[in-house]
Amino acid sequence: MEIIYDQVQEAVAAIKQEWDQSVRVGIILGTGLGGLAQEIQTEAVLPYEKIPHFPKSTSVSHAGQLVCGKLEGVPILAMEGRFHAYEGYSYQQITFPVRVMKAMGADLLMVSNACGGMNPNYAKGDVVLIDDHINLMTGNPLIGINDDRLGPRFPDMIEPYDKELIDQGLEIARKENFAAHKGVYVAVTGPNLETRAEYRFLRTIGADVVGMSTVPEVLVAVHSGMRSVGLSIVTDLCLPDALEPVSVPDIIETANNAEPKLRAIVKGLLAYEAKKTT
Repeated sequence: MEIIYDQVQEAVAAIKQEWDQSVRVGIILGTGLGGLAQEIQTEAVLPYEKIPHFPKSTSVSHAGQLVCGKLEGVPILAMEGRFHAYEGYSYQQITFPVRVMKAMGADLLMVSNACGGMNPNYAKGDVVLIDDHINLMTGNPLIGINDDRLGPRFPDMIEPYDKELIDQGLEIARKENFAAHKGVYVAVTGPNLETRAEYRFLRTIGADVVGMSTVPEVLVAVHSGMRSVGLSIVTDLCLPDALEPVSVPDIIETANNAEPKLRAIVKGLLAYEAKKTT
């Protein structure tokens, strides 16, 4: 991790050449959810390839750029597109942008994703505020010699997702009159979707939704001392006894259609955060 620290400083220096502001919130926009970027009062946009040590996003619908500016008056860094293990990146590469967000001043990470819904009470297009997670991926970004400048050797995971902001997010959904749940997210490596037997297993161990991201970023956020909020949009239903084939275009379309719900929660939470410092 000693090398990571130096790489973070190089990336921060490159960003500050274009936008020298202190950040309060880092946002990672997942599959089909990049529309929120249109709401940002943009002050700079940096393609990932122009930022030292940033990987290149190869996933469908991921724009691959860092948007710098303000949303609801809060200075933010927003990733239009993230990185995944199934793209061949290491977990330290996947989470590198979170390290950069922290070094730029962010104390809150907001991360979104598209997911499969295994809880029979969920419907396509519903929003799930992640209450906890299960890591079934093939690795962990914290493996290796620990650099105390980045965080502690053994970060506590008793509350990886901020409960105050979860409750606030659910309240925003109630006021906006759309369905939102609190649930457990299980992360798998992918890129294939799961078998019926795997869905049964994941549901049995306590998961409500399944996806291929988010957990590595939140692990690094916790390690860095950041608070986290995780938002999932249920883009397909994963009920083993009523399973239907899923296509990527369908997933993206569902995520796009549900994006206004996520946008309302993100903007509401940022406004809530802004009030806490005024």
